[in-house]
Amino acid sequence: MARQTTHVIVQPEDKSAQKKARPRDPVASGERDAAHNRSASHDYFLLERFEAGVALRGTEVKSIREGKANLKDAYGLIKNDEAFLLNLHIGPYSHGNLANHDETRTRKLLLHREEVRKLQSKTQIKGHTLIPTRLYFKHGRVKCELAVAKGKQDWDKRETEKRREADREARSAINASKHRMGR
Repeated sequence: MARQTTHVIVQPEDKSAQKKARPRDPVASGERDAAHNRSASHDYFLLERFEAGVALRGTEVKSIREGKANLKDAYGLIKNDEAFLLNLHIGPYSHGNLANHDETRTRKLLLHREEVRKLQSKTQIKGHTLIPTRLYFKHGRVKCELAVAKGKQDWDKRETEKRREADREARSAINASKHRMGR
């Protein structure tokens, strides 16, 4: 008597569902900023923001993914119709070798010619400068958000802090009254 065989056809799993289930680095996927300049809004009035690409080396991108970028002392500069980012500190890549990048080298910003001209005209006004506010990933590429900024005086900083404190107190008073009403 001949044995009867049955064939079981296994459907391949959905590739898109497989990708969604895999955990991904929130910095690399663009869900979280790679670096944020917290002192920029404290030290400057941020007037207008621009998005620019950054020309980087491979080990620099890997270091940014690891969270080793610091924007605190960085600033932008327009020279010969090109935009550059100076003093951006990107720490050395942990698995790098002797060919690792220089930590604070000048990096070129990738902008359209019209955007560079617009930035140049805005930064020529006395007291205005280019400040990077955040670094983030967008479609796998490192982007830098630049702001045209005007420096704050000490009394401006105190006024901003007073306004923030008043808003915080108002919010807490509203929440407290809602909490009492709920009882």
